[in-house]
This record gives sequence, structure tokens and C-alpha cells, in this order.
Amino acid sequence: MPNIDIAALRRSYSLESLSKNDVDPNPFTQFDRWFEEALNSALPEPNAMTLATADSKGQPTARTVLLKGFDDNGFVFYTNYESQKGEDIAENPQVSLLFTWLELERQIRINGLAEKVSEEESRAYFQSRPKGSQIGAWASAQSKPITSRTALEQRMRELSEEFKHEEVLPLPPFWGGYRVKPEVLEFWQGRESRLHDRIQYHRSGAGWLISRLSP
Repeated sequence: MPNIDIAALRRSYSLESLSKNDVDPNPFTQFDRWFEEALNSALPEPNAMTLATADSKGQPTARTVLLKGFDDNGFVFYTNYESQKGEDIAENPQVSLLFTWLELERQIRINGLAEKVSEEESRAYFQSRPKGSQIGAWASAQSKPITSRTALEQRMRELSEEFKHEEVLPLPPFWGGYRVKPEVLEFWQGRESRLHDRIQYHRSGAGWLISRLSP
């Protein structure tokens, strides 16, 4: 164990503030504003987000995935449909996303329902990836046990030979995208003395209710 008092680790947040008057009435416009600031701040992997799922028994699992698109319909990521996350979503489509940008003292939490994007949308993104990534998707039975790293690399070599004359591979039937359609979005801005600013959007019919939450 490190000789560090973990309980004493703390920092003061003081870069920005956030109020109901600051935010856009549309949460997707507000997200776009903060995401652009994250991009312009040269943060590492600003599109990295924690995806939390739960199975039919309520057992939660969290992992980091990459945002690959967003608009007023939701937030899109891609994966193997037969992975743990895919199995969880099939049993329980309620998920949560979390963007954490510590350098900006910001977080965005999104709760909503995950649904598959169209096959055409999945194919277009899949075939835009580097060839090695396309082969990797075919090679990996994501989340399933394997005998060794060597076996996985051997499968990559076999598929590389099989597809050596093709630059664009067919879309695997087990691979594609999900769109998370949010019901709740929370924008969190760190503040001094742990009195953080939390502004929440909650879907209400065709619009959004905006409220301030206690830190």
C-alpha cells in the first residue's frame, strides 16, 4: 500500500461557474458548446466516456467507450453486439454515460435508453475505419474468454490474409452502433468549497425542464 493519506487528497475547483442563465435551452446545444471547448483545450481523448449498463438482475458494469457522433437524437458509440455491454443492453436498455474533463473541472452525466442504429449507419462508420481496426472487429469475440494473446494474433493474421485484396471489409453481423436517447442530462462545474454547480435537463414532452441541483 502507498504511504499516502488518500482521504486527505483534495483540490480546489475555481476555473468557471455555471447557472441556469448560462446554459442553452437545448441540452444538445449546451453539450456541443462544452464539447467544442474540450476539443479546443487539447484534452486527451475528449470523446472518451464511461458507459454504465446493468443486466436484467440489476448487476451494473462500467467501461470506457468513445463517442462517435451526436445530434438532437442522441449520442452514438459502436461495439460488438455480443459483448458484455451488448448483452446488458439487450436485457436492459437503460444506460448512463459520463464525460469527465478534469482539466476543465467539468462532468456531463447522461441517462437514457440505448437502441441500435441502422445497419446502413453502422456499415458507413465501420468501413470508414482503418483496415486494421476492421479486421480487429472481425477477429475479436469481445468479452469472451480466449486461450491466449497468441491465439488472437493468429486469428488476425488469418483474417489479414483472407482480406488482403480488400481495403473495405463487409460489416460483421455482430457489430454496430448504439444511440443513447437521453431523458436526463446533468452539467457539472467544479466550484470552491465543494459547492459545485449542477444544472440538470429533464425531458418533458417535446421539451426540457431545467433545474439547479444542490451539490
